Amino acid sequence: MQPIWSVGLMTGTVLDGNIDVALLKTDGESVAEHGPFRLAPYPTGLRELLERTLAAARVWNFDGPEPPIFAEAEAELTRAQAQAVRDLAETEGPGLARLGIVGFHGQTVLHRAPAPGRKGATRQLGDGQLMADLLGVPVAYDFRSADVAAGGQGAPLSAIYHAALLRGLGQGPQTAVLNLGGVANVTWWDGAEAVVAFDTGPANAPINDWVTAHGLGEMDRGGALALAGRVDEARLTRLLGHAWLAAPYPKSLDRFDFPASMAEGLGAADGAATLTAFTAAAVGRALDLLPLRPARLIVCGGGRHNPAIMAALAIRAGVEAVPAEAVGWRGDAIEAECFALLAVRVQRGLPISFPTTTGAPAPMTGGRLALPQARTA
Repeated sequence: MQPIWSVGLMTGTVLDGNIDVALLKTDGESVAEHGPFRLAPYPTGLRELLERTLAAARVWNFDGPEPPIFAEAEAELTRAQAQAVRDLAETEGPGLARLGIVGFHGQTVLHRAPAPGRKGATRQLGDGQLMADLLGVPVAYDFRSADVAAGGQGAPLSAIYHAALLRGLGQGPQTAVLNLGGVANVTWWDGAEAVVAFDTGPANAPINDWVTAHGLGEMDRGGALALAGRVDEARLTRLLGHAWLAAPYPKSLDRFDFPASMAEGLGAADGAATLTAFTAAAVGRALDLLPLRPARLIVCGGGRHNPAIMAALAIRAGVEAVPAEAVGWRGDAIEAECFALLAVRVQRGLPISFPTTTGAPAPMTGGRLALPQARTA
């Protein structure tokens, strides 16, 4: 197959107010060209709507009919992300008429990992058919449901793209990729065929929630609050005793599985310091589970901008951590680029998840494909 232009979209569970939009020219296996990328701000009111939707999702917890707010949020989010695709394609890209497909991850509002005797469940808001009709371009969406229905974790899905990036650098098992979003996940490649990926623990979500709860903004900018605090070592030791951290992969998390309340009773700065240390130490525990412990992590996702987390990785995880930009990658674009590549794989019927990444019983195709009812470039 000749490479085509694909747009990938990603909005993380931390609700940072931006839509990640990236253009990639790809055949679903390798990258022919990296196109433009931008962080498109949410329209006014959408973030607050999504915050209310996440709260409703936690109450619902996959029990009974979906909350009515889901339909409202899904429509608003889809229209906003479709507009972000249109803006990027028409102003910096090849134009909508030359797009082959859009990879629309949607907004995760709830994720429940499988447990013995119980399949997992996952819900991403995103109306692929509406987006396809708005743009006149095929849309791949709902990437996780088929994997979960087959008994997989449904996450992480970024492994195949992370491995392709490592392959492009010529980096083998001594280097892994760490994504620090609301939750953290790691991808390890053996330098040949084997790829391992799983969630390591919390990342930005509990730290952001802690800072917000104390009226100190929406995140710990520059890691300033954590750097001003002192880690409660006794509490950290207790947190690191959580059975999930020692459980074998594959495994995945919801953003609320390790909540900000882990720091309850501490002052604002000490709480931020303790949550930050826990994020890094949990990464260290995860690295111990890999077939070979890497000496270096290439870090993508918003957490790489937090000096407190990056410094803690060296101290608490015992690993060199470098931002994606240090190896020539676009750190803010990687997750959106991933879904651009996965969209082409969906279109081609290629697998997007694997036994060593999500625990699927076999390499799994997935995602749904929406074709526009009328092309409206």
